[in-house]
Amino acid sequence: MSNAPLIAVVDDDEAIREALDDLLRSVGFRCRSFVSAEDFLTHFPAGTDRGGIACIILDVRMPGLSGLEMQERLNADGGGHPPILFMTSYADETTRARAIGGGARDVLGKPVDAHILIASLNRAIAAG
Repeated sequence: MSNAPLIAVVDDDEAIREALDDLLRSVGFRCRSFVSAEDFLTHFPAGTDRGGIACIILDVRMPGLSGLEMQERLNADGGGHPPILFMTSYADETTRARAIGGGARDVLGKPVDAHILIASLNRAIAAG
């Protein structure tokens, strides 16, 4: 299992983090959860190795720094970052355009279908 891709889940909702952890582990991924964008960025500041993370599943709306703002910070640090999949209850066209325009691989509405999430995750990892 140690060679399994590592997925970072950044979401302020504990139930969602736990459900995604269970789902991802059940299909062979490793998972590391973060309670906020700030939590993730504290563990992986600009210019540092992102710990072998293969993909980031990121909530759009969180207290403090939003997922879109985190994406902007990752883009600005110039070191590259893992592919990002957004999950949101607020999948309006403006949010989707901003996320995709910032390089996100996909924007999935909550509640997300597990099969759609896993397929999107596999595509994002394959594309790098």
